[in-house]
Amino acid sequence: MLPPPPKNYKISSAFSYNFRLALTVNFYVDHLAVQDDSGTLPRAVLSSLDGRLGMFEDRLASLLYKHSVELDMVMGLLADAYELTEEEMRRRRADSVRNVKGTNGRLSFEQKVRSADETEDEWPD
Repeated sequence: MLPPPPKNYKISSAFSYNFRLALTVNFYVDHLAVQDDSGTLPRAVLSSLDGRLGMFEDRLASLLYKHSVELDMVMGLLADAYELTEEEMRRRRADSVRNVKGTNGRLSFEQKVRSADETEDEWPD
């Protein structure tokens, strides 16, 4: 049994109370049906997005792995070539953190060479 229309219900409205109630019930049923699908997107769109995001994640993971290998090779070469003390390493790390934060990670080799030329830093012997 349907509840009576609210007291402020206008009889002269374009849609009847029963029609509005039917729309509300249908909307609620549809809402419950799509709750299991994690949103209102069709399953085909969700599947496509999941597939593309999965490919993107795999590609990023592969690039990060390759980058880490190259970085480890460079760090190994530098560690073999220059015998830095613990204090020099801490200072270099602090400088690097400050440089990356100051440029939002957008460093280039050319910028590093220019800044080294300006300060005339000498490498430790």
